[in-house]
Amino acid sequence: MKIGLYFGTFNPIHIGHLIIANHMAEHSDLEQIWMVVTPHNPLKKKDTLLDDYQRLHLVNLATDDYPKLKPSDIEFKLPQPNYTVNTLAHLRDKFPTYEFSLIMGEDNLNSLHKWKNYDMILQNHEIYVYPRVSSDLENIELKNHPKIHIINAPIVEISSTFIRENIKNKKNIQPLLPAKVWEYIDHSNFYKK
Repeated sequence: MKIGLYFGTFNPIHIGHLIIANHMAEHSDLEQIWMVVTPHNPLKKKDTLLDDYQRLHLVNLATDDYPKLKPSDIEFKLPQPNYTVNTLAHLRDKFPTYEFSLIMGEDNLNSLHKWKNYDMILQNHEIYVYPRVSSDLENIELKNHPKIHIINAPIVEISSTFIRENIKNKKNIQPLLPAKVWEYIDHSNFYKK
């Protein structure tokens, strides 16, 4: 099975994440998209970051109606800090019959050469890149790498930061979140302070 790994803090997950993930599931050769919830990095103090399991619950709520999208807590069990190359090695050991690919935005592709053991990632995994409005593909060498696939996906300019700020400022951002996610956030009073 060919799995696309979509990493994120998903703080919170929003319709932009779902649009990209579903587009990859429906318009590429990836059979499933695993929404990998990245744990809180203890070196970074973030008051707005919800607990790992709360964010995982929100991803569960958001993906419930999408059979090809699967929430994943795989990084919760791994040593911190999480490096993608280590997570990929762990997944290959745990699921030897699966083929894992990465899903990332153009902005991440530009900095991929700074990632730990990025050459090993490229050697062993394909990377599916979705467009960003504000991004320039400066790293032409990587853009043309045979393992990198630039996907003509819808450009979505919604950020979790924007959503959190607007909830705090009592703005109605309900259309930007899946209904179940909005209801849970509103009921739990998340991001209001």
